[in-house]
Amino acid sequence: MGDNTELPPVEQHQRPLRNQDLSAVTDLVQEIFSQYGWYLLAATALFYLLIQYIVKKSQSVRRTHSSAPPTHQDVLLVAKRQEALEAARMRMQEELDAKAAIFKEKQKQQEEEKRRQKIELWDNMKEGKSCKGNTSQSTEDSSTTVIKRKTDKKPLRSSDYNPLSGDGGGACAWRPGRRGPSAGG
Repeated sequence: MGDNTELPPVEQHQRPLRNQDLSAVTDLVQEIFSQYGWYLLAATALFYLLIQYIVKKSQSVRRTHSSAPPTHQDVLLVAKRQEALEAARMRMQEELDAKAAIFKEKQKQQEEEKRRQKIELWDNMKEGKSCKGNTSQSTEDSSTTVIKRKTDKKPLRSSDYNPLSGDGGGACAWRPGRRGPSAGG
């Protein structure tokens, strides 16, 4: 290759770019988004959620593998908590036992009172006394007050009211409708 041979000069004129403003590319992108925009949005959201899920799982796996064995303080703390829990349970059980004992005592007293009343009633029956005549004064007072309350009430209607007579309703009397076909055009 000698110096004498020259290559033909390259034309320096450049042709202008055909799509210099990239309008065809923007038209294509707009068309894709208008046709598949919702699908792209849904796919992007699912991809984002998938990435978040994977990150969360990897962090939890790292925590389980990297967690140190329980220390001496942790063991003591757990033991103290269990002892406190057991003590609280014991206190609650003691309170429950005390309440149960009080309830049992009340039940025994009530049963004893009922038994005593039955014995008195039986003795009175043997002597020929009426079982109703032996009731205490307080029960008689309450029964008479109940009767008095009932007699003090006013009746809702007068005694001469008869719903079948038709004259007790005043202006609200019911009347049957007209017979015959309805009047209308």
